[in-house]
Amino acid sequence: MSDRARSPYRRRAAAALSLLACAGVAAATPSAGAADGQKSTRVEPAPVSWSADLTGVTPDDVNVRYAKGALSVRDTAFRPASAETGRGYGTQVLAPETLDAPVNRVSAELVADLPGGTDAEVVVDVRGRSAGGAWTEWVPAGARGAADQGTADGTTALLPRAVTTVQARITLWDTEGEARVRSLRLTAEKGAAPRTSAGATAVTARVFATREGLVGHTTANGHVIQPNDHFVALPSRRGLSPNGSGQYSVQVCGPARCETAPVWDVGPWNTKDDYWNPSPTREMFKDLAQGMPEAQAAYETGYNGGKDGSGRTVLNPAGIDLADGTFYNVGLNDNGWVNVTYLWTGDQTGKSFPTWGTDVRIRQQATTASPEVARLAGPTTVNVKCQVHGQRITVDGITNDGWSYLPSFGGYISNIFIDVVESWLPGVPNC
Repeated sequence: MSDRARSPYRRRAAAALSLLACAGVAAATPSAGAADGQKSTRVEPAPVSWSADLTGVTPDDVNVRYAKGALSVRDTAFRPASAETGRGYGTQVLAPETLDAPVNRVSAELVADLPGGTDAEVVVDVRGRSAGGAWTEWVPAGARGAADQGTADGTTALLPRAVTTVQARITLWDTEGEARVRSLRLTAEKGAAPRTSAGATAVTARVFATREGLVGHTTANGHVIQPNDHFVALPSRRGLSPNGSGQYSVQVCGPARCETAPVWDVGPWNTKDDYWNPSPTREMFKDLAQGMPEAQAAYETGYNGGKDGSGRTVLNPAGIDLADGTFYNVGLNDNGWVNVTYLWTGDQTGKSFPTWGTDVRIRQQATTASPEVARLAGPTTVNVKCQVHGQRITVDGITNDGWSYLPSFGGYISNIFIDVVESWLPGVPNC
């Protein structure tokens, strides 16, 4: 198969970004003695707060509605395809907030009605990014259960790096349909850097893969599963992409080939097992080594009594579910072991760009004669370190000799498949 994508190439006009001025951010100023040649003392900007708009339900949201001044689960019978949670589920991805100064700590003040005697729960997660960069993982910033009173539990999310854009996500679990989220107020500030820094390269682990199937069911991000679909499920919401995006993607390498696919569902087995993270920063199961899924430990060594986080007996060591198209494309005919690279991890140097097209090949060098090192099954987001002038190729009437180096894959993609207006990527240095 050639590098030509099956879907038509679409160039989009450059979007103008409107910066939102945030009241309460103070500029950093030197100490009074600096003018006399004394050592200056840096003053960090004051915390900035804003209230989230819960009224706008968009295609990024799943099974929620806003009515009578509150956000709630629309259909309590809905369940994500892979997670098997047993409770009604809904989620709202709120509009991102652009700030005037970098921050790395975010707290949430959540006001919600959760009647006692129910299993209702509301969780707030946040993430962030710098201009042109990739999103951090989603990090918990507050939660409330039916037994709690007042507002959220006061958890402060510590982001792995300083960011200038912050986005929040509200997730509701509710069987009775009585939970109501009234308001959410977020406060962000700059604090000490996290003790655990990202590694230089993206994390890779060998894990057991199962076939998700479930055609016609709906994933945790609202995607309706299609025949021969291409996506994966991971047992944590920290790396869940909004519907239709590849903001969090993995490279899956099986017996036949590697494929890059977006994370669109949560499962198998667990829902809070971000096993690709270092043990101290894992949401649960912190005594397990990085790269070891809880289900695998339960199945192989009897960890947690051989049960998953919900108390079910683990019947296989699965750490990832693969949609049918991904499952068969990487060469699996039955459940089996694969190597998975979690592409949003690592130091994320360079700039982040969207791609377009299907079956787009990444080459070892900037030429179609070079060996293929990976393949992008569909549109996703890639991190570009640098670019070179290589083989001049033409796709759908567009000719370009620019190729971008993708450090997460160790190879080059033609700039034709980077979904921006420019042929030579802005702000990206030469290799």
